[in-house]
Amino acid sequence: MEFDGHHKLNELRPAEDPNIGKLKKPRYVSRVTEAVSKAVESHLKRKQLALTLGGDHSLALGTVMGTLSVYPNACLIWIDAHADINTPETTKSGNLHGCPVSFLLGIAGKVPGFEWVKPILLPEKLVYIGLRDVETSEKKILKKMGIKAYSMHDVDKYGIGKVVEMALDTVNPKRDCPIHLSFDVDALDPTVAPSTGTPVRGGLTFREGHYICESVHETGCLVAVDMMEVAIPDPEIFPEIDEAQVFETVTVGCSLIRCCLGETLL
Repeated sequence: MEFDGHHKLNELRPAEDPNIGKLKKPRYVSRVTEAVSKAVESHLKRKQLALTLGGDHSLALGTVMGTLSVYPNACLIWIDAHADINTPETTKSGNLHGCPVSFLLGIAGKVPGFEWVKPILLPEKLVYIGLRDVETSEKKILKKMGIKAYSMHDVDKYGIGKVVEMALDTVNPKRDCPIHLSFDVDALDPTVAPSTGTPVRGGLTFREGHYICESVHETGCLVAVDMMEVAIPDPEIFPEIDEAQVFETVTVGCSLIRCCLGETLL
């Protein structure tokens, strides 16, 4: 980031932020993600890798906007237990971290305060790995738009090596387009990354998560990385999370990032 996070967030927080339809804290999310988008865009224009540490996955609304503003031909590899493609109409929770992809695709409709968001992502430039908790409404969107997604069933069936190869072939067959990797730590099994807001059993192993990052780095196309959804102890929001779980998850997240930057086992 190019600004002091805490200070900037206080500046961006609106005095009042009532729901818009089902959406919770929409103005605050919009302002923060727009600021993140500008920061990512600035880094990429200087030919620097844009690394964003979340925060919930609504931040990807900003990071991906920033990437595609500089690299319109970039593809998006989304590693997650969830599809995060609900629209303001289909979301049940109203949490915007379940909706960023719909905004990027231009299917979210008009939401006050989000006028800065453009339909910038093409369905054929998006691929998922690790899905295992997808709502019925999201499944319909994925099928309707023809978006390729590799669930944990596919990882079990083909192995992570083949899945990553197929994912890259889907969105970047010639390995000549910039890659934005958006990694939600809840894609990993909770035994690997326990400190996250919406853990789902049956996720990626430690090595499967690292293999993804290693393989994407090996393409030489990686321009932006998100590492999202590491939760910190909060007695009101996450009373079940303790310091040991946070340390374990942060350690894994840092290791994944190092692989994105080129660290290898040998």
